[in-house]
Amino acid sequence: MSLARQLLLLQVAVLALVIAAGTALGIVDQLRDSDDANRREVTAVAQTLALSDSTAAALRSPDPTAMLQPETERIRGATGVDFVVVMAPDRTRYTHTNPALIGQPFDGNIDRALAGETFTETYAGSLGPSVRAVTPVYDDGTLVGLVSVGVTRARVGAEVAAGLPLLFTLAGAGLVASTLGALLLSRRLRRQTLGLAPDELRRLYEHHDAVLHSIGEGLVVLGRGRSGDGEFVELVNDEARRLLDLPDGPVRLADLPESLRSADPDEPADAGDEVHLTANRVLVVGRHPVDWERRRIGTVLTVRDHTELREVLGELDSARGFAETLRSQAHESANRLHTIVTMVELGRYDEAVAFATDELRLSQHLIDRLMSTVEEPALAALLLGKVGEAAERGVELTVTEDTALGPVATMRPRELVTLVGNLVDNAVDAARDTDNPWVEVSVRQEDSMLVVRVADSGPGLTPDALARATARGYSTKSGSRGLGLALVAQVVSRHRGSVRTEPSAGSMLVVEIPLAPVAGDA
Repeated sequence: MSLARQLLLLQVAVLALVIAAGTALGIVDQLRDSDDANRREVTAVAQTLALSDSTAAALRSPDPTAMLQPETERIRGATGVDFVVVMAPDRTRYTHTNPALIGQPFDGNIDRALAGETFTETYAGSLGPSVRAVTPVYDDGTLVGLVSVGVTRARVGAEVAAGLPLLFTLAGAGLVASTLGALLLSRRLRRQTLGLAPDELRRLYEHHDAVLHSIGEGLVVLGRGRSGDGEFVELVNDEARRLLDLPDGPVRLADLPESLRSADPDEPADAGDEVHLTANRVLVVGRHPVDWERRRIGTVLTVRDHTELREVLGELDSARGFAETLRSQAHESANRLHTIVTMVELGRYDEAVAFATDELRLSQHLIDRLMSTVEEPALAALLLGKVGEAAERGVELTVTEDTALGPVATMRPRELVTLVGNLVDNAVDAARDTDNPWVEVSVRQEDSMLVVRVADSGPGLTPDALARATARGYSTKSGSRGLGLALVAQVVSRHRGSVRTEPSAGSMLVVEIPLAPVAGDA
């Protein structure tokens, strides 16, 4: 049985018990109030009759019954009491509701009345159990008789019974209203517990806690308010805190990277993984909406660290580009070799020598220059590869004569490849759409500062466009591409550098990174 149903049955049972107890107490209270009212009434009637001069005069007359019986019956009918008995001090009745009992002794206690006290009691007399009052009658200070006025308990019960339908109606209405409230609460609890039983909830929590601390992926659970007023962070495991650099304790939605905060409410459940960038990592995020009873109740984000993989892929792309360049150059070399052989066979020796040495001189000059001025082999190979790759794409890529870079102790080769490679790739993409496509690259050290300048014939980026393009998680391209400038910004931010645009013949991006460790860096 689900927790909601167990709680519903318990609530209904408790409510029924409480309402039944309340009804019983109400009946008892009504009986007590009715007794109190009857005691006051019979006391008032008895005292009024005892204080009447006609009562004392009748008691001193030779035939008290003849004078008192009609009067007491009239009073009994007018006040609604069950009996009015006037008696002598020796208990002899002068009046009674049942005339047959007149002259017989009165049943009940009269000692306190003989002593001059008016009192009330519940006593089983000739008419059954009754609530009665007994008071003395004086004439010139002499006790001449007693008056007893009473109401039977049967009449009290009838009065209480007359009010029971209303009491039971109110109790039933209270039970119905309480049951409806319990049903609504049970329905809400069922939605919140997904209809699970207590044992299932306990096992689910145990499994949930064990899985959260054992899985190697980051996990973020976003809840959604019932009124659709946005999402909030319900749960974050340890790996997600590490990958997203989240603080200890409760996590707010504002603590998450901006690209992870919002989601399309109509997003399908089979949405693919996305690449997101944080300050120090490249993350692959899977977004999995959670629906229950055709209603979106939240979103589960899985976070995997692909920083190392992305850097290796960048190096692999550079190596592949370099290999493709070598392949194309080998193909071109074969063509040139065939041309030279043909020119020799034709006896045009001078032209063959000039043709061979000119092509060799141009390519060898670039290789010699980069290998001698750029001490990082990966960066030199990257630049050589990008020249050939750009040429195949119809773009003239020039590495400036002032390009020179010694050892860079503060940056890893992977970071240099990521930085320069993505800047060149974006520049080539931008230049291809122009009539005279060209790209110019300069990498050099200026006053303990690594300065990378990449100019191209493209339209360029405004400062606002550059800010959007370098935003973490921003992409204008499909697939795994479109993160080039964001990756550049990540490297620049990691080393406390800067990236900006500068006016030139076309467009230019300038990156400056301190080569000396910045104060505060570990």
